[in-house]
Amino acid sequence: MAGVVEAKLAELGLTLPDVVPPLASYQPAVRSGVYVYTSGQLPMVDGKLAVTGKVGAEVTAEEAKELAKTCALNALAAVKSVAGDLDRIARVVKVVGFVASASDFTGQPAVINGASELLGAVLGDKGVHARSAVGVAVLPLDAPVEVEVQVELVEA
Repeated sequence: MAGVVEAKLAELGLTLPDVVPPLASYQPAVRSGVYVYTSGQLPMVDGKLAVTGKVGAEVTAEEAKELAKTCALNALAAVKSVAGDLDRIARVVKVVGFVASASDFTGQPAVINGASELLGAVLGDKGVHARSAVGVAVLPLDAPVEVEVQVELVEA
């Protein structure tokens, strides 16, 4: 039976995906005490990237914002894989977003808003977080965006 968070995802027309398998030697998420840290999540859907390239060149800022939303959804799947239930999230503590940027692109914060807005829509006040949005030269697989999330859990 789906919990409150997954019911909210369904209400928004979203489905929690399977956890994206690691591309190298790491885990999608690890738990330390009451915190869960996700690895960087790419905008993978059904095992592949729909879009590749630099934001501000091959990828528009609007497309990248949607991709950041997909990254956040993948991060929630990774959190569930170690927490067992998304309803255990007490709050999102920090989001770090990386944007593969054309040399003159400066809209990284607006792109990562896709992830932040999804977390707020799904988790309400528990989704309010600290954040960094960073422009980088290139990301794995030529992904336009990557997002990592840290959450605090309610004790079981």
